[in-house]
Amino acid sequence: MADSSNIGNPNRRSVMVFSAAAAAGVMVPVSAFAQAARAANPPDKPRGQVIAALSQEPTVFHPLMPGIEVDQGVWWALFSPLWYIDPQGNFVPDLAREVPSIENGGLSADGLTWKVKLRPNAKWHDGTAFTAEDVKFSLDLINTPNFRVRNRVGHSLVKDIKVVAPDEIHWRMESAYSPYLSILALTFMVPKHILEKATDPNTSPFNNAPVGTGPFRWGSRVAGDHILLNAHTAYHGKGPYLERLVYKYIPDLTVLYTQFRTGQVDYTGIQGILPNFVKEAQALRGRKVVVSSTASVEHIAPNLEFGPLADKAVREALYMAINKKALIDALNYGLPTPTESFVPQQGWAYQSGLPTHSYDPAKANTLLDAAGWARGAGGVREKGGVKLEFTNSTTSGNAVREQSQQLLIQDWRAIGATMRIQNMPAAVIWGEYWQQSKFNSVIVGVNFMLGSDPDVTPRFGSGSIPAKGGRGFNTYQYQNPEADRLLTQGARQFDQPSRKATYGELQKIIRNDLAILPLFQAALSEGIKDGLQGFQPNINASSNLWNVREWFWA
Repeated sequence: MADSSNIGNPNRRSVMVFSAAAAAGVMVPVSAFAQAARAANPPDKPRGQVIAALSQEPTVFHPLMPGIEVDQGVWWALFSPLWYIDPQGNFVPDLAREVPSIENGGLSADGLTWKVKLRPNAKWHDGTAFTAEDVKFSLDLINTPNFRVRNRVGHSLVKDIKVVAPDEIHWRMESAYSPYLSILALTFMVPKHILEKATDPNTSPFNNAPVGTGPFRWGSRVAGDHILLNAHTAYHGKGPYLERLVYKYIPDLTVLYTQFRTGQVDYTGIQGILPNFVKEAQALRGRKVVVSSTASVEHIAPNLEFGPLADKAVREALYMAINKKALIDALNYGLPTPTESFVPQQGWAYQSGLPTHSYDPAKANTLLDAAGWARGAGGVREKGGVKLEFTNSTTSGNAVREQSQQLLIQDWRAIGATMRIQNMPAAVIWGEYWQQSKFNSVIVGVNFMLGSDPDVTPRFGSGSIPAKGGRGFNTYQYQNPEADRLLTQGARQFDQPSRKATYGELQKIIRNDLAILPLFQAALSEGIKDGLQGFQPNINASSNLWNVREWFWA
């Protein structure tokens, strides 16, 4: 895990990908699996059940409150957003009849007026009709000062909400903010008729017995063991095709794999299969191992205001001296994808053609010589009385990252740089140490995206530096006026080709400045029992259980 922020946060998937990425053997192409899944026809009515094994226990069932990825996997079954994002990055209407745009009149040309038309047939699990009043209530609740909300980014700009009809709602934005489309794709609606009765929405009974409009309704929960959901047969969308869905909590990953091998569970989510079991899993009859890219970018995060790391020439030399191929192939079994960008390569905004990393210690040494970093005692370089020394931190006990640190020590010693390891427990490192930029450098995985949106103002905007009183997660302390200009411009554009050009320029600047030292785009391995259809990895969703409504047994 990385920091606990809610925007593009390096959620717990950023830890699990290392176990997943260490998987050996042949990958099952996602495209081939998806085609196979579409080959069979779903049943006419819900039948059968799926047992989804999770190594972390879901505990947060109010979808507007702070929750991690494992909680979000349950939210996708119980609740619905106005629209969602499919694996190709398209917005798909859910509770809304259409995704608002300037072309269909849902958005004004200046991006300030939003008009959303809703499905007239959606129902809450208790049979109550879903209406525009529920949307207004959900948005108002998010902005309620004392409510313990997951995040208010984008939502805080919403003003003058008006229910025009039961199936239509309008509002005004304080300023144009195109990423709000993507934020709403990850915002689940909650029922007004239940929650308006709560004295305190933070402690409502709803939080432990949720009622949604999703494809499954709440059944029961045995804390520490499992959650049972039942089909919502009045669901407004495609599916559900399963009669029951069981989330089984198995904290021991060895036990989890054993139960997958013996057929007691049908799907292994969140942390997937331990690397030492993957080859065996791929050889099991009646099982598949699906490897897919995630949006998490593993990188070295420099504190750009710490001594030698403030010097761009130093960052360039350090990057050149990293044997990135060894990190990917030897420690991560070749599964992650090398990258130079903070945008995943499957994203619509991804900028191809960025300068490609080249492992070149000789050139790195020449660069440092030219920049005035001369070798001193013990071969360690110095400049102006400052030694080329710094610490590197990550989560204690993350074996693959700890092995990566050992390689980095060797790589950087060869160019006269000294790195010392200063690892800490997750609760310590990703607290004030990370958030207030008290580190020298950190190895971390971050999902920089807002759903499918590349707005990284919270990460790279000069006004988003917590250590300087900013609101955001720019713990790198990165400041570049041109980057700020592009971030402002991109957030006000609604035309995707224009936005792609804007964020393409931003990626070039971030790469040129080496605000981060990108290592790779992480991978995730998941086990699925043969015959289970409909599974589709989705880099734009918070969990690969995003479309569990479409899963069925062939």
